[in-house]
Amino acid sequence: MHEAGIDPSDGTDPSGGTDAPAVRSADILDEPVPADEIPDSVPGESRAVETNGVRLHVVEAGPEDGKLLVLLHGFPEFWYGWHEAIAPLANAGYRVVVPDQRGYNCSEKPPAVRDYRIGELARDVVGLIDAYGRETAAVAGHDWGAAVGWWLALHHAERVSEFVAVNVPHPTVFERELRGSWDQRLKSWYVLAFQLPRVPEAVARAGNWRLAVRGLRESSLPGTFDDEDVRRYRRAWNRDGAFQAMVNWYRAIVRERPSPERTAVEVPTLVLWGARDQFLTRRMAGRSVEHCADGRLLTLETATHWVVHEEPHRVAEAIADHADPLPPGARE
Repeated sequence: MHEAGIDPSDGTDPSGGTDAPAVRSADILDEPVPADEIPDSVPGESRAVETNGVRLHVVEAGPEDGKLLVLLHGFPEFWYGWHEAIAPLANAGYRVVVPDQRGYNCSEKPPAVRDYRIGELARDVVGLIDAYGRETAAVAGHDWGAAVGWWLALHHAERVSEFVAVNVPHPTVFERELRGSWDQRLKSWYVLAFQLPRVPEAVARAGNWRLAVRGLRESSLPGTFDDEDVRRYRRAWNRDGAFQAMVNWYRAIVRERPSPERTAVEVPTLVLWGARDQFLTRRMAGRSVEHCADGRLLTLETATHWVVHEEPHRVAEAIADHADPLPPGARE
């Protein structure tokens, strides 16, 4: 069932107010959700969630009483980046919640660069956990979603039961690598290019998003992004203000240059890494685990940065095993 419905919860505001419920029908979103937004293969529904001053579109699936699992996408994707992992994770017993993060696709798109500072992005997820009436959630993030997840684990550890970081390192490791490695600086050239006003948006949009599509396809294994995937990405990028908001994530991180309050991660953490990542040096994966009190590394040797698309079932299995909402043997 893919239609937006009425939330079955009691309608209370977790922040303590008595206004509109935090999780609501997707009909209230500023951006209309297309009828085909959720593929038939995904057992999910669209919702609208009010969190941290913004209204987010989320796709939710799995048993309502299951352990809450939040999946965070990266650039230049949206919730759909996780679409092949949702069904196996829902079948594993999770209540799976996959937002379009702020600025993306059908979610609200605040106009200022400062609206995309990493602390705000992390508080969006805290509010999402509140909206579902939970104290904690397992969190898995890919790319920018992993960056938000690391910040959550470092600054809101009491709200995260387990964390899975996919192909983005611990922020301290990334900062040190950028300072000390020309190899990583060259791989991250696009971050500086994104600081230019208006130019990145215009270049990306040219030729019906020709360069953006080429970037996805040339940095992934052959056949990873098919024509249907590209159609969906173009639709998301074309939404009014979306690509500017997406690029503002990069502008905000460079302008703010935030440093975490601590470097040690106490949340049980799995670093999952596609070894053939063209954007991030492999050594950062192991160095990230060194900052975790309870951390381990799983490397997929044949996968690229887009491992969530290339190995979705292996990724889902790794997440399910790490957070483990069911008793031993129950999943079988």
